[in-house]
Parts: sequence; C-alpha cells; structure tokens
Amino acid sequence: MVDGQNSLINDLECRQLIAQMTAAEELADHMNEKPRVVYCGFDPTADSLHIGSLVPLLALKRFQQAGHKPIALVGGATGLIGDPSFKAAERKLNTPDVVASWTDKIKQQVSQFIDFDCGWNSAEVVNNLEWTQNLNVLSFLRDIGKHFSVNAMIAKESVKQRIDRDGSGISYTEFTYMILQSYDFAELYSRYNCTVQIGGSDQWGNITGGIDLSRRMHQAQTYGLTLPLVTKADGTKFGKTETGTIWLDSAKTSQYAFYQFWINTADADVYRFLRYFTFLSEEEIRAIETEDAKAEGAKSAQRILAQEVTKLVHGEEGVNAAKRISDALFAGDISNLSESDLSQLALDGMPTTVIKEESKQLTELLVDTGLALTPRGQVTVGQARKFIKENAISVNGQKITDQEAIISSISGMHGKYHLLKRGKKVFHLVFWQ
Repeated sequence: MVDGQNSLINDLECRQLIAQMTAAEELADHMNEKPRVVYCGFDPTADSLHIGSLVPLLALKRFQQAGHKPIALVGGATGLIGDPSFKAAERKLNTPDVVASWTDKIKQQVSQFIDFDCGWNSAEVVNNLEWTQNLNVLSFLRDIGKHFSVNAMIAKESVKQRIDRDGSGISYTEFTYMILQSYDFAELYSRYNCTVQIGGSDQWGNITGGIDLSRRMHQAQTYGLTLPLVTKADGTKFGKTETGTIWLDSAKTSQYAFYQFWINTADADVYRFLRYFTFLSEEEIRAIETEDAKAEGAKSAQRILAQEVTKLVHGEEGVNAAKRISDALFAGDISNLSESDLSQLALDGMPTTVIKEESKQLTELLVDTGLALTPRGQVTVGQARKFIKENAISVNGQKITDQEAIISSISGMHGKYHLLKRGKKVFHLVFWQ
C-alpha cells in the first residue's frame, strides 16, 4: 500500500479539489494497491502558464508526495491544434516555431513544482510531439480514429456546446483534439504504465476519451480524476486584474504584482484559496480562520496566502522582494527611500517606465505608464484627466489635482525618480534618464 494514500484522497476531498472521478471506489483501491504513474497535460497557449494552472501543478506535487510518479506532459503537438473545450470560438493557430519556443518555456515552469531526484517516483516531463510528429495521416485514421464514434464525440459536452452555439461551430481541426489527447493517455500507458490522468473539470470529455482508447488499444484499465476550475465568489474571473492576466513568469507578472494579487483576495475566497493553493494542513487553515474570526482589524489569511503561494512560485527570495516593496509602499514614508532603495524597487519588479525628456505633463506620464486605463482597457489622455480630477493620483506621496501639472526630472527623488500612485494600490516608477 502507498504510504499516505488514504490521507491524500481525504486531503483532496477536504480541500474540495475533486470535481469528478471515474469509478471512484476502484480508483481508490487501484492507488492504494501500489505506487502509480499519474499524468497531467499543459498546452503551450502562451510563453508562460498563468495561475489557473497552479491547481493541477500542485495536484501533481500532492500525488508525488503520496508516493506516486508524476508526469507533466507539455503539448507541443496538441498546442498546434487548440483545445475547443468550452471555448466560445476557434482558437488562433500559432506557427510551429512559436509553439516550440513556448513548449520549452512551459517545460521549465512545470519542472519547478515536481521532484526529479527522489527514486522510483522521480518526475518526468514529456512532449507529445515526440509520438505524433511522425504519425502519418493513414495510420492516424486507421489505427486510432477507427476507435472513436463521431456520435459519442459530438455528445461530449465540451464539443456539443460549440456545435449548438449559433454562428460558431467547430472545425475538423479542433474536433480531432479529443483524439490526440486520448492518444496521449494510451501512449503514456504503453511507455510508462501510466494509469491515471488528472486535469481541470473542463477536460472530463478528453480524459474519458483517453480511458476508452487505452482500453481498446491496450486492453488497459485506466482512470481519471478532475479538479475544479477556480472561480471567485463575486463572479469575476479568477486570475485576471485590471492590468491583465497573472502569469507565473516574473518577467510577465512581477513578484511584487504576484504577491499583491493574493494579498487582495476577498475574505469570501481566501480560506478556499488556502486549501487550493498551499500545502498548509486542514487543521492549520481552520486555525487561521478561527483566529481571523476573532480579529477586529486586518485578517491574517491574505498575508499567509500571499507568502505561501509566492514562495511556491518564486522562492524565498521572491517573497522577500515582494514584501520589501510592499512595506516601502504601504507601511513606510517613501520620501525616506534611498536611491539604492528606489533602484531596487525596479529590480524587484515594480512596473517602471524610462523617460528621456527633462519634463512632461502629468497627463502624458499617466498615458506613457499605462496608468490612464479606462474600464474598457484603453489608455487615454481623457482618462488621465479624469483620474487627476477625481483626486486619484499621487506623485512622490503628494496628491496632484492640477490637470495641467508639469513633472520635471529635477523635482524627482534623487533627481531621477517619481513614484506615481493611482488610487490606493496601483504604483508605477518613473525613471528620468
């Protein structure tokens, strides 16, 4: 029996991390019997994963900690096709070179969450292009396609909703995605004796397709488990802010911005997110919840969540960098920041814009820095004037209400820095060069 396996299933259930399972009792027995190989797929749809991928990534880690061998599959092949599951319209097809470069970056990202040197259950990262790029169309149709009923494929909810949507439909290219992902499961069974696939609940149709294909091609008994797609209590989309998607790559979302995203988690979501995105035990999370219920001031849950998730993604140094910026901006007097402190803010991920002129109108600076953002996502001078009029803009800690104000380099801290602030939480550093 796998050490800790019963506690793993219980832990997943306590964390509300199980959406669906195939043959639940059989799957539990299967995994209790001995260590198994478990896989999850990640398609390269951009040059970085975003925080929506954290739930399956951390699930792979949870399975590995319980003694199972994780495989992270990066879809160099499926990324060329595009998963139609619950998408409103056809995805844009990217070039093979672009997908290949994204695949390499995603492989590096998933590798930081699983252990590659722990004996039998050391992790593997694989690319499904390896077994599909030389597969000719006749072999694909005869040896794989013959096992799929079009009637059954159309009945899958992820495909059905595209077919039923007026004016949308689905191309044959995306229609074949299910077959390709199903073939991945069958191939991983053949190569690694992989018997369990996990993924988001939107992957249920693809996962069950893979289970059926593995049975037909290899007479194999395989299983699937899906994880819930993360939603926010207020109905807004998880992982999105007014400045865009929260990425795992610090070059796309700074460590500071990443940390602040979790700090700003709503009270209605924070304890659920502690269960989803950290390895704190149920007892520890309940203790945090109990203490917060007694607290009259700020809750501790958001700070703990931000620290734990930032450490998982960016390491201890990332946490320290994010906290250093946060303390300077929200707890201290920025006028006391040294020149090296300000340059460190830029290095730590504070959004920064370099200005080569000697002076500029404040409205221009708000446009140049992207702070003059409308609710529709546009950056305009009109929105800059609106923010200034509404007393929402501070420059080096001072509120500015003059819409014609001129900001010059010589008035900057140390003759070269202005810290712009919009509202209570959005900062941008201007460096005069």
